[in-house]
Amino acid sequence: MSYEIKDINLYPSGESKIDWVRKNCPLLRSLEEDFKKDRPFSGVRIALSIHLEAKTAYLCKVLAAGGAEMFVTGSNPLSTQDDVAAALAHDGLNVFAWHGTTAEEYNSHVRKVLSNHCNIIIDDGGDLVGMLHGGMRDELQYVYGGCEETTTGIIRLKAMASRDELAFPMVMVNDADCKHLFDNRYGTGQSVWDGINRTTNLIVAGKIVVVAGYGWCGKGVSMRAKALGARVIVTEIDPIKAIEAVMDGFEVMPMREAASKGDFFVTVTGCSGVITEPDFLEMKDGAILSNAGHFDVEIDMKRLREIAVDSYEQRANIMAYELPNKRTVYVLGEGRLVNLACGDGHPAEVMDLSFAMQFLAMRHVLQNKDKLEKKLYLLPAELDQEVALIKLKAMGFDVDTLSEEQYKYLHQA
Repeated sequence: MSYEIKDINLYPSGESKIDWVRKNCPLLRSLEEDFKKDRPFSGVRIALSIHLEAKTAYLCKVLAAGGAEMFVTGSNPLSTQDDVAAALAHDGLNVFAWHGTTAEEYNSHVRKVLSNHCNIIIDDGGDLVGMLHGGMRDELQYVYGGCEETTTGIIRLKAMASRDELAFPMVMVNDADCKHLFDNRYGTGQSVWDGINRTTNLIVAGKIVVVAGYGWCGKGVSMRAKALGARVIVTEIDPIKAIEAVMDGFEVMPMREAASKGDFFVTVTGCSGVITEPDFLEMKDGAILSNAGHFDVEIDMKRLREIAVDSYEQRANIMAYELPNKRTVYVLGEGRLVNLACGDGHPAEVMDLSFAMQFLAMRHVLQNKDKLEKKLYLLPAELDQEVALIKLKAMGFDVDTLSEEQYKYLHQA
């Protein structure tokens, strides 16, 4: 075992958090019991880069129960919880992460995870895959394949695949229905507002919320803002998604127009430069900016710092920037993922589904490692159905099944 963490003595608090997750994740508990008996990952080395909080820690422990040797880091400098990292290290996993890493420390941790001849890559945002294909190509020979958790990571993977650069198969877990329909929509929707509310302690009802991007995450953020009593404006580049937002009851306009109207701003596009200098200068005094996209590039923080005549920490996780026009705007969590930089991330029950999809993806890669090509794969639809049925029954619900006559009717030529 090796680790680089803040303080191993923090582990009791982390163990308590992980135990709470375990009690609320029936799918993962079931997998854990099966894995202890079958040990399907025995002899397999797994490199994992996901936001290192309690749900991710339980994922790691379930994989370890299945025989895997785990090499773990976070996927964002502000999302690691030090007590959780300590709990994993205390349990004998290889952990390289702490809260508030510099860019150099973060990259060092990624390199240390990858320097162990890992066979399976579990990525969240594409940093592991990116570094393997960049300066660590000697490690590629050991990799069977991997899976990607996020929309941002899949954007990066598709760019690599289009250039024929992908050196091993990757399963796009984010594109599975049991991932994006629930994790992206309900998980992001709830956790973003949890992060905003606990950090600002301000009312949302009666305010104007501007949501940039109307993908599954944007839908969830908008839905929850509306439920909290806000008026919601959506900004989009896709006219089809814009029509969908209108028909869901939201206003739609360009960011430059929305900038002067919003009280809260949430970017969730997976792109860069979504809110820029001209937008800052149009904003109301007291506007609150937050980002729910994977990387801290959606709000142009570099330019905001340059044009600000003064800046200071207003309260924990809230930086104030006084602009040349005498107005002040506030940024949550340094413009990083607000649900993790300022909160605990998605609810445990949602991650129960998402991480179950990760297990199935890894099992699929292991079982088919000699057949899979160096390209992107969707998770087979029958695995989606399998996970959904187990989760539904754990929630106390059931569904009808087709009779033989109905099956024949639906599948007749």
